[in-house]
Amino acid sequence: MTTRLKRAVLGLSACAAMLTMSTAAVAAEEQYIPLLTYRTGSFAPLGIPWADGKLDYLALVNERDGGVNGVKLTYEECETAYATDRGVECYERMKGKNGGASGFDTQSTGITFALTDKAFVDGVTIETMGYGLSHSANGAVFEWNFPLLGTYWTAADVMIQDIAKQVGEDKLKDQRIALVYHDSPYGKEPIALLQARAKEQGFKLDLYPVTAPGVEQKSTWLQVTAIREAQAVGYPREKMYGIWWAASESDVVDLGQTAKGYKGITIHNSAGDGPVHDAVRELHAKGKGAENRDKHVGSLAHTRGMMISMMQVEAIRTAQEKYGKGKHMTPEQVRWGFENLDLDEARLKELGFEGIMRPVKTSCANHMGDDWARIVQWDGNKFEVVSDWYQSDKNFVDPLVKEMSAKYAAEKKITPRSCEG
Repeated sequence: MTTRLKRAVLGLSACAAMLTMSTAAVAAEEQYIPLLTYRTGSFAPLGIPWADGKLDYLALVNERDGGVNGVKLTYEECETAYATDRGVECYERMKGKNGGASGFDTQSTGITFALTDKAFVDGVTIETMGYGLSHSANGAVFEWNFPLLGTYWTAADVMIQDIAKQVGEDKLKDQRIALVYHDSPYGKEPIALLQARAKEQGFKLDLYPVTAPGVEQKSTWLQVTAIREAQAVGYPREKMYGIWWAASESDVVDLGQTAKGYKGITIHNSAGDGPVHDAVRELHAKGKGAENRDKHVGSLAHTRGMMISMMQVEAIRTAQEKYGKGKHMTPEQVRWGFENLDLDEARLKELGFEGIMRPVKTSCANHMGDDWARIVQWDGNKFEVVSDWYQSDKNFVDPLVKEMSAKYAAEKKITPRSCEG
């Protein structure tokens, strides 16, 4: 009986081992992508189409391509309501699921600040397209952060370039430029770049913080308009620029003609509409994708969401080229993929992003890749592209990245990696 019992236990152990192997095999065919979103709270009008765009593109890759080289993408949302503490809770709950998270698009600069130190320890990628810590573009210091395609510094720099183009380069020194900003990490981020530009180019910079959630701004705008014009006239919309997160249809559609002339900046050309949008519309026609279906497709926020997920998927694909096609990629391997992205025009065309994005290449030293932007203007009914392509002036941006990342490394006692060779 003892012998039979031992054999039975051994048999049970063997079954358990086979079950474990079977579960691992299934897990190896899937890639887990957590989605931090804010569909509720003060910023939901922006957060909803942004989240839908992220979800729609991942659903499209599964439907159209069967995943990434046969590896199915699995994903789930975690609602943060743009609150930092809730974002951290989502991260802690999701980072280790299903073989490890493939990276977090935090969808919040405040959450990015809170998670950056954790990412170093946990080995989890923080993907912040168009937001986050601007100096995390230095991959030698910020191994796990990827502020892809542009930062608040590059955006502010482009805005100054466009203002100089409108008034004349030689007259920029005579201008008085005001930054009306959300009094949070997100709103404060452009200040360093603008101060550097003002010091070098001689224009007067005024800073006006707006207390969260930013609904009450009347007193602030009375100060701004009093600078050059009578308060009764109101501030000319043509002289107002909004960062990409303040330049979506949801920001102006209810105002209609009242907002006519208002300008914004795009991440690459996120105002464009291309084959990828048509593919998502076809997906929706099948009853798949985001529950809102075609409501937001083609909007600036939805397109940015798709761009974010596309970069995530291409990082996984790039990692597979090195570590094995058709295999589950670990968080470390996906990080390598983010660091070695090389999306040329041909690849962007294959993905349906032709005209929406320009070629992007990342490296150990450069975790932002290539920043491009265009200026859009509200015509009373829709945003129209009103500029050619811009790229930030590295003479202003790069010294700040170097200075601030070195300061961060010293404070956190981080030894920068060598990115040579």
